[in-house]
Amino acid sequence: MKTRLHLAVTVLFVLLLSSCNKESIDENYVPKAENAVSVEQELLVMVNDYRSSLGYPSLNFSEVAYDYANDHTDYMIAMGKINHDNFSARASKISTEANASVVAENVAKDYASAKKAFDEWMASAGHRKNIEGDFSHTAVSVKKDKAGNFYFTQLFYK
Repeated sequence: MKTRLHLAVTVLFVLLLSSCNKESIDENYVPKAENAVSVEQELLVMVNDYRSSLGYPSLNFSEVAYDYANDHTDYMIAMGKINHDNFSARASKISTEANASVVAENVAKDYASAKKAFDEWMASAGHRKNIEGDFSHTAVSVKKDKAGNFYFTQLFYK
């Protein structure tokens, strides 16, 4: 009887552990969507124009941040929702590869244009703080899902 109970508890524990994994999609096998390059460029110009209007330095484009932003945008599309899943790992990799001391991220979805995404980020204290932050580099990834909805990831670092 004790052996059966022990076995049942062990099975329940394993099932519980596997059911609590919120990241059910393997990031190594996420389909890649095509970038909306003109929207990305427009958003980068808006961010830097805004920063310049405040007397802040423009952010330099980072290929390292762009690669990680693209991976995360594809991941969000695969999940069907915006999220900051795996941000700590992304930030750590950017820190290592770009010698960054601080990394931040803005995400969005379903905004029909760069202007709308920018306006919504500016209306949010946390997103605005990142845009106005003491960063030196950035990259924006914008991609559409199969239904034509835009997903946005912007990474910042210094």
